[in-house]
Amino acid sequence: MKRILIPSLLGLALVQTLAVSAAAMPAFARRYSMTCKTCHAPFPHLKPYGEEFAANGFVIADKETPRTFIDSGDDLLSLLRELPIALRLDGFASFNNAGTGRLQFSSPYLLKFLSGGELFKKVSYYFYFFFSEQGEVAGLEDAFLMFNDLLSTGLDLVVGQFQVSDPLFKRELRLTLEDYQIYGIRPGLSRIDLTYDRGVMLNAGLRTGTDLTVTLVNGSGIGATDAAKNFDSDAYKNLMFRASQNFSKQLRVGAFAYLGKERLGDGRNGVWMFGADAAVKSPPFEFNFQFIERHDNNPLFFPEDVTDVGIATRGAFAELIYLPKGDDSRWYGAGLVNWVSSDEPGFERFSFTAGGGFLLRRNLRLTAEATYYQQSPYGNHVRLTAGLVTAF
Repeated sequence: MKRILIPSLLGLALVQTLAVSAAAMPAFARRYSMTCKTCHAPFPHLKPYGEEFAANGFVIADKETPRTFIDSGDDLLSLLRELPIALRLDGFASFNNAGTGRLQFSSPYLLKFLSGGELFKKVSYYFYFFFSEQGEVAGLEDAFLMFNDLLSTGLDLVVGQFQVSDPLFKRELRLTLEDYQIYGIRPGLSRIDLTYDRGVMLNAGLRTGTDLTVTLVNGSGIGATDAAKNFDSDAYKNLMFRASQNFSKQLRVGAFAYLGKERLGDGRNGVWMFGADAAVKSPPFEFNFQFIERHDNNPLFFPEDVTDVGIATRGAFAELIYLPKGDDSRWYGAGLVNWVSSDEPGFERFSFTAGGGFLLRRNLRLTAEATYYQQSPYGNHVRLTAGLVTAF
């Protein structure tokens, strides 16, 4: 009965649930009257052209955006004629999530309101608001201003909330529900990871194909202020430096170093991380790899006279995407391997994810995946998920 009932229910779930992955932005397609295929294949996964479009402040180079600003008669007023907006709705059906042995419908899993675009020449914005995330109002995650070619220096400046891992690989653009686990690891009581934080990011692209990024963040996430209206929980700022090199259109190799410090009560924790990554794009395949080594010298924030409390953590992920017809592919395959090892008990992770999808429309995608957890907080188990992905 299980062999018959479970696949049947999952098949029904595919019809009944909706899903959307973050970062596709239909407002841009509406503004420029172009297909989502121009930047995504499949959405929300970015093509090189889409990466260039985003880095250029959501503006197509050398092309005037049609009827972008109103003519107020005031040269110092830049007022958008229409506010670019989009909606994302995310829902899933899953079986045996966290080893429960149960089938559940998770719809809506995410519901987002997004807006972004050019405010005036070389100044852009982007944000999205979670109306609902896993059943709760989550609020803002990405929310930033972008200044392109700052003071004609060739540097790009991002100010606001963003993911520290964005210069490495963008979590919001992955095709799998399964996450890049190492980016969100926080040993002990640490608040430092490579996901969302507040700060500034400075980018430079050199003619040699070298990209350089310097990031300065609070190191305390994007939680609410304290009673004194302080966003940062201590006086420290954390620094990350990233360098990558394009050796060809097919190969990119990069490395980063992160140095930070945080305080909780009378305890202080020093954190350093370094990592290496690579991206290989050889149609019909794309391969992405990330390795990270992390060390916390006092993540439980013992008083400073306590010694030998350091915790070492390391991890990696490898992702393979298959597009049989490149940009024109209606279906795709995706695989993801996650591995995390730590001195702290309970942080061991080892999992394999395999899945794929089919484009019913350019902005409507059928998706399904299976993840085998060989090591996880919930023991060994297999999770099955299915849904539809849409953006409008």
